[in-house]
Amino acid sequence: MLKTPLHRLLLIGMALLLPAMAAQAEDPPLVRATNAVRVLSDIMQAPDKAIPQDLLRDAKAIAVIPDMIKAGFIFGGRRGEGLISIKSPDGTWSNPSFITMTGGSVGFQAGVSSTDVILVFRTQRGVDSIVSGKFTLGADASAAAGPVGRTATAATDGQLKAEIYSYSRTRGLFAGVALDGSALRIDYDANAAVYGAGITPRRIFEGGVSHVPAPVVDFRDRLEEYTAR
Repeated sequence: MLKTPLHRLLLIGMALLLPAMAAQAEDPPLVRATNAVRVLSDIMQAPDKAIPQDLLRDAKAIAVIPDMIKAGFIFGGRRGEGLISIKSPDGTWSNPSFITMTGGSVGFQAGVSSTDVILVFRTQRGVDSIVSGKFTLGADASAAAGPVGRTATAATDGQLKAEIYSYSRTRGLFAGVALDGSALRIDYDANAAVYGAGITPRRIFEGGVSHVPAPVVDFRDRLEEYTAR
């Protein structure tokens, strides 16, 4: 039976999309940590239209997904790998857990791009969700494009109700972006490679790991430095 033109287009789209998404999975964990530190440094060097400093300072958790790949040809998808740290009861930042972010869309679209993504968690509920292993932005926790500028006071009423602020940077300045429908998951394989087999996210966040590699320590220390300003 002859394939319809739409069927052919869908096959072409998947043929283009899958290799682009698979390429993202090649970064080893410590390279991800180094790239996440780069993204954090870029935030602090950004001009006034950056993530508000008070928002970073008061965050319950911060996730950084550097170089997330977004690809599309009719079907669209995004995949990224990064790290997330949570703020401990004493106000310090935990060792980070490795995470992945995935999402998809349907509509007229074509091309491939690489984007840095930052998620700022404003409530404990969002933190509890990621400790459980997986959640979806907009479903398990409300999410909104985050405000930019020196302070978060310019946020709209709708934004102020969000539990998570999301930002992206394809080039230049960071800007708020809606990422509803994206799934955030703990990357257990990466955690095992860095911290050892059988280490749970909760154990990582509660300080129950030792011999933490320098790039991972650097991510935690940069959060301490930048959010204390």
